[in-house]
Amino acid sequence: MDNSICQVYEDIIQSLEEEIKLLAEKYEDSQQESTFFSDEEILMSIKSFQREFQGESKGCESPSDLKAQLESLETDLSFLMKFTGIQFTSHSKKTVEKTRNRTVRKHRLSGNCHSLSFQLEFQLLEMQNKESVSAVISDLSIIMESGEDSDVSKFVSSTEEHGNLLTFFRSLSSYAEWYEHRRCTFLHFK
Repeated sequence: MDNSICQVYEDIIQSLEEEIKLLAEKYEDSQQESTFFSDEEILMSIKSFQREFQGESKGCESPSDLKAQLESLETDLSFLMKFTGIQFTSHSKKTVEKTRNRTVRKHRLSGNCHSLSFQLEFQLLEMQNKESVSAVISDLSIIMESGEDSDVSKFVSSTEEHGNLLTFFRSLSSYAEWYEHRRCTFLHFK
């Protein structure tokens, strides 16, 4: 009986040690992220935030103005979704690497365009110099239900190779619209 009790305690101790190790790694990661910024950058950021906050508090909008602004934004979003047919259902991003002038984030998007669903995964490299910020897309992976259409597969492969998201969304919008028209037409004749 003593051996079983000892084993239980040893198992508990081992699980606690693993949990401590994981928490220590998380703490280290958060410390590394916070050390990427110098004290001067942090102070500038705080001052900028304070200026924005003071500007907002001076021109404090009434709840009715905020509600009207929100309704306007929702109307614009609804228009864009109807115009392009693209509707995003989920988005996630994770910072992979962050230095003073360079940030790499991994993005995952999923959604649908008319009746076609798609999923995207890519890395976005943002490089900042004194005057501007440039962004480069890499490791683009597109998963799309293309059915038996080999042209769509070729297009997806080409887009992944070149990493051009704008071309992908423009073409997807047009293709999905006509795909929907063809589908409805074939249903009509069945």
